[in-house]
Amino acid sequence: MSGEAGDDPGLDPAIDRVPRERSRWGRRSPGRREQASSGHDRGGPTYAALDLGTNNCRLLVARPAGDGFRVVDAFSRIVRLGEGVTASGRLSEAAIERSLAALEICRNKMRNRGVTRARLIATEACRAATNGAEFRARVAERLDLSLEVIDRETEAELAATSCTPLIDPQAEGVVLFDIGGGSSELVRLDRSPKCDRGPPLPQIRGWISLPHGVVTLAERHGGLNVTRETYEAMVQEIAALIEPFARQHGDGLRGVHMLGTSGTVTTIAGVHLELKRYDRNRIDGCWMETDEVDAVLERLLAMSYDERVASPCIGAERADLVLAGCAILEAIRRAFPCPRLRVADRGLREGMLVQMMRADGAWGGGGGERAALS
Repeated sequence: MSGEAGDDPGLDPAIDRVPRERSRWGRRSPGRREQASSGHDRGGPTYAALDLGTNNCRLLVARPAGDGFRVVDAFSRIVRLGEGVTASGRLSEAAIERSLAALEICRNKMRNRGVTRARLIATEACRAATNGAEFRARVAERLDLSLEVIDRETEAELAATSCTPLIDPQAEGVVLFDIGGGSSELVRLDRSPKCDRGPPLPQIRGWISLPHGVVTLAERHGGLNVTRETYEAMVQEIAALIEPFARQHGDGLRGVHMLGTSGTVTTIAGVHLELKRYDRNRIDGCWMETDEVDAVLERLLAMSYDERVASPCIGAERADLVLAGCAILEAIRRAFPCPRLRVADRGLREGMLVQMMRADGAWGGGGGERAALS
């Protein structure tokens, strides 16, 4: 998963820089890079959330602010840790070295920001690879970082925690999806009651994790020259995996909207908005009608590989993966035909930050609450 904010590639606002835009979580930091030895020296605890996925390595550093948090540093780099794992069953040495280099940058950022509490997770690539434990041992030895390999249920819970504030308060519920690099999660959420302090708790009715993300699906079917037949084959493969979950949770969709997080859906939103460069304020929380999503999917499917490379919303690092992500999305849309889709530029990192801060009572009141699982 993510995802961004799962593992899937796509537009990401946090490319080795401090984000300057505003966030629905609270205010973003100005761009000034602070140097200090302790988070408490700068007015309170400083939290870090790192997500090493199949495709991306992402970090957020934040401090509690109001009923949310303020991001003070961020980093994202496509490392393709899971490249080739489907065929070989192992993390390649090249992928390991790319990931170690990115993790070293993350470690330095956490030290420079005086992080007082952190959670560092790894997802599908480390779960699936036979040498995943060996890789984590190398990370610990070289960088003094301890990666926690989370299960798929935890991924679904973190995605739900991060995205719950974007549920339309008038909606009866949500179909949330997170299209990752090595796996994809689908969560059926009911309307969430407001909390006295902090973001609302997700009310999870059911969830499923699919053993495919954009990397694994593109490696199976090819991502460079994708014909309509290949695309439909990908859709049908994912649809067969979704069908049992849709049979159980697909009724009663009146008043329900879709909520998507991951690079696939932020890329689609960027193409729809015809962005020339990333603007998180326009992506996070934006709405798309079903015909608008249809138009973008058709536009992407009609592009050649070179045209996808040339698109400012896709680029060379994502051009071979984006149609696999679109196929996963299309399978989800067919199973859950909701008229509206809301786009989230947030994911596992934000979910971790919310859970840590809530457990610490950062917004007042008791800690230790978890997502409500029905």
